[in-house]
Amino acid sequence: MRNLFKESKMVAGRDMDPVFQHSQYLFRRKFLRIFGGAFHIYDENGNLVFYTDQKRFRLKEDFRIYGDEGKSRELMRIKTQQVLDVWASYTVHDSTTGQDVGQLRRKALKSIIRDEWELKAPDGKLLGTLTESSMLGALLSRWWNLIPQKYTIVSVDGRKVAEFKQHFNPIILKYTMTMLEAAPSIDARLLIAAGILLAAIERRQEQLLD
Repeated sequence: MRNLFKESKMVAGRDMDPVFQHSQYLFRRKFLRIFGGAFHIYDENGNLVFYTDQKRFRLKEDFRIYGDEGKSRELMRIKTQQVLDVWASYTVHDSTTGQDVGQLRRKALKSIIRDEWELKAPDGKLLGTLTESSMLGALLSRWWNLIPQKYTIVSVDGRKVAEFKQHFNPIILKYTMTMLEAAPSIDARLLIAAGILLAAIERRQEQLLD
């Protein structure tokens, strides 16, 4: 399977940085409520491939995704023109190519009960949705945030593209994202951005409850 991923992505992701071509990613964030939170993202071999941080008191969130903790190379940016809240729309930008990758929008009313996001192309065309897999789990997690969540990304033609599984850990938030297609039908950069926003939005909701 690993060889299949490698061969398929050599074709599908020819112009994409290799850090975006892994089959699995681990998103890790510590709960630092006062000064903000740092996000570390690792590949399936445990190597750090992305780093970003989130400031607690910024009105407009502009995530800059780097290849290391030293922030020596910016790889991607997640931008919004709105004051950060749980309903904002985000543009995902590749800092290396200078091109927008796509858009992410959280569906406001549906997400009150069960998280749902739309993944769109740069021109606004719908590519797929990210949804909490279990309605019961979604409802329980609203009352007790220690319940691990699971999310599935499905393309507009009904194919499962990737899934996120939250690890049970009361101190460190961890998600594992697994690509379910050898050559994802939705841009991997958009999928990775979705994982960062999942963790960031959850943290924002915690702050609103503080």
